Amino acid sequence: MKTIIIAAGYATRLGELTRNFPKPLLKIGSTTILDRMLDDLDTIPEIDEHIVVTNHKFAPIFHDWARERQAPTAPCDSVARQPQSPTVPCDSVARRKPITIIDDGTETNETRLGAVCDLLLALDRLCIDDDILVAAADNILYFRFQEFVDFARQKQTSCIMCHEQPSIEKLQRTGVIVVDDQMRVLNMEEKPQQPKSHWAVPPFYIYLKHDLPLVRASVADGCGKDAPGNLAHYMVDRTTMHAWPMTAGRFDIGSLDTYREAQRLFA
Repeated sequence: MKTIIIAAGYATRLGELTRNFPKPLLKIGSTTILDRMLDDLDTIPEIDEHIVVTNHKFAPIFHDWARERQAPTAPCDSVARQPQSPTVPCDSVARRKPITIIDDGTETNETRLGAVCDLLLALDRLCIDDDILVAAADNILYFRFQEFVDFARQKQTSCIMCHEQPSIEKLQRTGVIVVDDQMRVLNMEEKPQQPKSHWAVPPFYIYLKHDLPLVRASVADGCGKDAPGNLAHYMVDRTTMHAWPMTAGRFDIGSLDTYREAQRLFA
């Protein structure tokens, strides 16, 4: 299994903080947003490589970060601890998976390719023929990704995550799914004005190898390009997918206020 981290956005809502620096590499305490996520993903035996798709403007910064992260002298105390979840062992530093940086060639928010096109770029450039775990790079998680991988293995289908969202207003700003009693996804809508359920979809997905031909054909077949949820919506109508209910919450860093709150909570 490969991890594909979508990190090619420009995070314009964070203003000066991200004008010349990528949001996933902003510090939360002694480590970065992305390092916190990869420290967990590194503990999953099925994963053998992390692929980070970024833009041309930030690619040199990600290359420097990747070299530093994989350096053998990385101190044990840099390993992140996830609040309210099992801690990541210190010896995970020695088990860090290889990181490949993909530059999508864009330099401005106006010319960005979109998350789905960035994913397809990684698949094609690296000739990937393996299961993939696709993740946004701007969340702090209270659960372990191993649970999600185990769920996909049990179901033997591509999978998405979900969580119950009581707020209709928030449901109108995200993907919403309808599931059966086995958590098979029956329907998905992006930003519905009249949500059909309270199951919201965060930006984390597993696409199994046998579904990659559908993924590769998605944009040419009319799939939306901008958000990773566009691809999940497309796939739900064409293959069997299940939804894993998150066992704990997440903290989405999307604005200057939420970044400051994350520093207060997790630093």
